[in-house]
Amino acid sequence: MKLLIQSTAILALTAGAALAGSHAEVVRMGTEGAYAPWNFLDDNGEVAGFERELGDELCARAELTCEWVTNEWDSIIPNLVSGNYDTIIAGMSITDERDEVIDFTQAYTPPDPSAYLATSMDADITGGVVAAQTGTIQAGYLAEQGVTVLEFATPEDTIAAVRNGEADAVLADQSFLAPFAAENADLVMLEELVSLGGGVGMGVRESDGELKAKMDAAIQSMKDDGTLNELITKWEVSSTW
Repeated sequence: MKLLIQSTAILALTAGAALAGSHAEVVRMGTEGAYAPWNFLDDNGEVAGFERELGDELCARAELTCEWVTNEWDSIIPNLVSGNYDTIIAGMSITDERDEVIDFTQAYTPPDPSAYLATSMDADITGGVVAAQTGTIQAGYLAEQGVTVLEFATPEDTIAAVRNGEADAVLADQSFLAPFAAENADLVMLEELVSLGGGVGMGVRESDGELKAKMDAAIQSMKDDGTLNELITKWEVSSTW
């Protein structure tokens, strides 16, 4: 889903506040809190959405206590590495570039197709300007295709750019864009879909192999008993396993 390539300098960073092996009981779950239905803040300012439900269940199965932390997307990997939280659970696609900096659990959702949202079905997505959130796999894909990309810090800003005429369309996860098309008569989803990324997984520090193993086991148990597919269907974030 989202592609964030950080300087290789952060490879050398170690987390001073890393989990202390199997004796740790609290896991700080880092998320963006701005990417519904994956993760967002509810009316009480609490993290909600698919990944909140998923993360709480994974912690319960792993016999860990979740604490939720929000962080802006463009610094979410560096702040994991530096120890501000212990996982990234934020709709982050597993990519080779990210895997050079952090580790990933197995994917908890298959890849969610990327889609274009525009104000007209004849929007020019090859010769025009396409908006994307900074540091996403969509922004990377558009640049590789030679498309003029207008990048924004938040996903909401990409939608605003289409509405105010700064961009001809926005490319993002279909699950994120679909509600905007359904709820707003001035926005339409184009027919073209793009398959990007290797599924969404939980990011952990490279030094936290034991935490990764616990979360892998918890994810697999949810796949095995069908509860993961139930959550995916409830929140409509991707296809099921």
